[in-house]
Parts: sequence; C-alpha cells; structure tokens
Amino acid sequence: MAVFGYARVSTSRQADEGESLEVQTRQIDGYALMNGLRVDRVFVERGVSGSKLLSERPEGAVLLAAVKPGDTIVTAKLDRMFRSALDALDMLAKLKAGDVSLHMVDLGGDVTGNGISKLVFTILSAVAESERDRIRERVADVKADQKRRGRYLGGRVPFGWLVSEDGALIEEPEEQNAIRRMVALRDEGMSYRDIVKEMHGIALLSHQGVKEIIAAARARNQQAAA
Repeated sequence: MAVFGYARVSTSRQADEGESLEVQTRQIDGYALMNGLRVDRVFVERGVSGSKLLSERPEGAVLLAAVKPGDTIVTAKLDRMFRSALDALDMLAKLKAGDVSLHMVDLGGDVTGNGISKLVFTILSAVAESERDRIRERVADVKADQKRRGRYLGGRVPFGWLVSEDGALIEEPEEQNAIRRMVALRDEGMSYRDIVKEMHGIALLSHQGVKEIIAAARARNQQAAA
C-alpha cells in the first residue's frame, strides 16, 4: 500500500524560497518515520491558493487520481490541504468511503480511522455548519443589496423590465404602459380575470400573473413614495 505526502504554499515567493515547503516536507517525513511509514512520493503544490478545492489544484488532482484503497495520505496541516472545514468534511467522507487513510500531523495523526477521527469529524461538522450559515448570510445580503439597487438576480426577467449589459433592470416602455393600465383597471374594481381579457394583446398573462404584476407595481410605488 502506498503512502503519499501533500504540501502546499500559496505564494510564488514562498515557493521560490522553499522554506514553508521544506518545513512541511520535514514534518511529513518525521511523522512517517515515527509511525513506521515509508513515504513513496510527496505531492508539492507551488504557488497555489488555498481557496481552490483539492481536486482543482494541479498536484491535488494527480494525488486524488493516484490513491487506491488501502493507501495513506499524510499532510502537515489541515489548511495546507483544504480551503475550509466544509471542504475538509466532504473530502474526509470521500476518502473514508474509498478506504484511504488521511493523517494530519497538526491534528495528531489519522483522522479517518483511529480514536481521534470521531472528535475531528465532530469539530469539523460544527465549524462547517457555521461556515454554511455565513455563506447563506452573505448570499442573502448580496441579493438584498442587488434588489435594492434594481439589479437582475437571475431567473425569469420580471414583466415590464429588460436586463441591461451591466446587469441592471431597466424599464421596457410598452410593458410599463401595460402595467399602469392593469393597475388603473384594478383600482376601478375590475377582477383579475377581466383584466386578462382586457389586456388580450398580451397572450402570456394569466389572472395570477396579473395579480403578481399589480402587487409588485404597487410595492415599487410605495417604496418610491417612502
């Protein structure tokens, strides 16, 4: 069964100087020696950002393609191999399923098969859930900001609008006139179904669609007046 090491530095300066790589390689070799392992090859990632998934890094992809059931991977630190706890948790599960052992020197050894693996997975799961929450919050904040600024958020373009080259929603004059007509008819007491009939030139409208268009128009008017 093969034993592979993995080391990474994120900047070209670190890669040229080699200090960080040298330290990581020494840690991998020292750990292997103390645990009766012989390292067959160390995959060295030079000047590659940790923001990339292991599978998207040049040497990381080769490593994942090389490992077979029963093999062992040794890395000096969690952050050299993974970009986040969420990423680590996902890859650990895949390695365990493929019967590949992962030893992290900074976490005390084998995180996929011995007594500390349960603790590592518990900690990573908690951190990963926190990361998921932060990601959801960031996405929600960005979408809310884009919505306030009238940016297109994807999906179907709202009736009455077009998407400009820079991603902003801009008014479509003919459809905006149709919206104003719908709102006026509704204010006069006309039902949504009758409005559909009145707007017969717009074939794609349904009574539910008219209801949503009018509600959105009124919300924009209220926001503009506030």
